[in-house]
Amino acid sequence: MTEKTEKTVLIVQGGWDGHEPQLTSKRFARLMEKHGYTCTISDTLSVLDDAEALLKLDLIVACWTMGTIDHKYVQNVSRAVGAGVGLAGCHGGMCDAFREDTEWQFMTGGQWVSHPGGDGIDYMVNIRHGSSPIVEGIEDFPVCSEHYYLHVDPAIEVLATTRFPVVPYYHISNKPVDMPVAWTKFWGNGRVFYNSLGHHDDVFEKSPAAELLMERGMLWAAQGKQYAVEHNLSTARFENTAKMY
Repeated sequence: MTEKTEKTVLIVQGGWDGHEPQLTSKRFARLMEKHGYTCTISDTLSVLDDAEALLKLDLIVACWTMGTIDHKYVQNVSRAVGAGVGLAGCHGGMCDAFREDTEWQFMTGGQWVSHPGGDGIDYMVNIRHGSSPIVEGIEDFPVCSEHYYLHVDPAIEVLATTRFPVVPYYHISNKPVDMPVAWTKFWGNGRVFYNSLGHHDDVFEKSPAAELLMERGMLWAAQGKQYAVEHNLSTARFENTAKMY
């Protein structure tokens, strides 16, 4: 097998404009290009129709809020990530995307359900120290933005949390909970990273630690492809189940 030299990233942007997908996509491209990755930004989901092209990538970054998707495209992404391609995203761009496709939710590790109080909520992001090299040296930090409440996969590795409730809503009748803000998980041989921060692009300006989380998380996810190659990780054990979808 010839060694892959070019490191490539596909960023898919679109959906609800309120999350500024064009701005966040450009930011994420700049962050990855610093590390030698070649980034392509697509404003159409049809780019996900080419299953073979997806398998050649190192990383897919999702910046597409809500909307609908052809399930074939989700299957193509699922199989590419299962083979070692990384998947990463932030806020609604990954975990409030394609609400009707449960396979997408299964792969990404969570789904947005509410942001009590709307935008402009002051809250703390609490780093779970020792959970991952991604958070090494990052301290707890404040954010003023939407406070994301998600339904999450119990298998995720939580890197940072935030305490709910901050504002009154029906959920305050329950005990206080520490909601995951950033996490990692695996999908087959692939690495998945999510950061719930990023309602607007300027969140990453106002809270530099949020941008650092994204940069490190995307890099971690992208490096899984080479790890899978170096360790001869096979996708054979996933193939029979994949045919069911």
